Amino acid sequence: MRKVLCFLLLAGLFGTACQSKNDRYTVIISLDGSRWDYADYYDMPFFDSLATVGVKARMEASFPSSTFPNHYTMATGLVPDHHGLVNNSFWNPDTQHGYAIGDKESRYDARYYGGEPIWITAQKQGVKCGVVYWVGSDIPVGPEGNAFPTYYRHWDTDPHWTFEERCDEIVRLLSLPEADRPRLVMGYFDEPDHQGHVHGPFSPECKQMTEHMDSLMHSLYLRLKALPIGKKLNFILAGDHGMTEISPERFIGWYEVIPEEWVERIVGNLPTSIWVKEGYADSLYNRLKQVEHLSVWKHGEVPAYLNYGTSNRLGDLIVSPDLGWQFNFAPSRNHGTHGFDPTETDMMVAFRAVGPDFKEGYEAPLTEGEKSAFHNTDLYPMLCKLLGVKPAPVDGKLERIQKILK
Repeated sequence: MRKVLCFLLLAGLFGTACQSKNDRYTVIISLDGSRWDYADYYDMPFFDSLATVGVKARMEASFPSSTFPNHYTMATGLVPDHHGLVNNSFWNPDTQHGYAIGDKESRYDARYYGGEPIWITAQKQGVKCGVVYWVGSDIPVGPEGNAFPTYYRHWDTDPHWTFEERCDEIVRLLSLPEADRPRLVMGYFDEPDHQGHVHGPFSPECKQMTEHMDSLMHSLYLRLKALPIGKKLNFILAGDHGMTEISPERFIGWYEVIPEEWVERIVGNLPTSIWVKEGYADSLYNRLKQVEHLSVWKHGEVPAYLNYGTSNRLGDLIVSPDLGWQFNFAPSRNHGTHGFDPTETDMMVAFRAVGPDFKEGYEAPLTEGEKSAFHNTDLYPMLCKLLGVKPAPVDGKLERIQKILK
């Protein structure tokens, strides 16, 4: 009889564990430009509380540390060099057309988007997903019949949702009947990035917005916890890149150091891709190597740690300025920017997580030899584990981020 009771008890516990794993929900929010140490400078009680009851970590962005490449990296687990969005703007020799996030023709062209976003991976395995404005979610990047998330909203649909309306939509999705309810919800908020750009990362305006976003996320979390699924909720706050100060005094003009007659095309900045006319590649490379505060590499020779420079969407030469420096046709009017080497501390990203699958009161140690606890490519395999789905082949490594999970 004792053996039978033990068997029944273990079976019950195993059944409960399986059920709890399969009926949990995950919400991941991206706060654009959420620099890793804002909570050390600003009054962010919700971020502080999550560090106490959940996980606190410093996450490394991918190169270039810019918005579109990194949001799509977080969704696919692939570095930009592999998923195709190699910068916020670039030239594509296959289409003989430029890509730019402000150009609707290229932005909504699925040919620019490689890899398999997490919402496609999950839905192919029967898991519903809801996405609010995440990069790639309104573009048909998946197979026919499963090209979009179960629930999504096109960025250009009027009216464009406010931050409060985005929170309302996230709550609505997790309030749906169980059969219709998504188990993964992803939300994008384009602050404090804007204020960090315009006024600088340590300006009063950026402080006010960062503290507002902390309060807004606290309110969203309390609303979600009050739902019937509240005890089954994993809640994650992350970002795409950091932010650093810039000034016109730290500026190098393209045509101050590049003879116009040597180049076919110069595209983007942070980094800049240069398509060189035949016969001038070595001469221009050698000239740029002499310019202080610039790193220049030939195609395919970017240092391995940046995981960049092999895509045919990059030029013959790739140029990246030192942290805080600008390399462009004219200096920016802004006081802050990003896009630099992601191993620079200013480019690191804040990460917080709380829920039944995360450790409690845990500050993730830095990976040996690095300045971060894990890379943003690791979010994809982690989300797959939380959802119980099989991941596609990716650059991210579950073993690197496993330490934050129970």
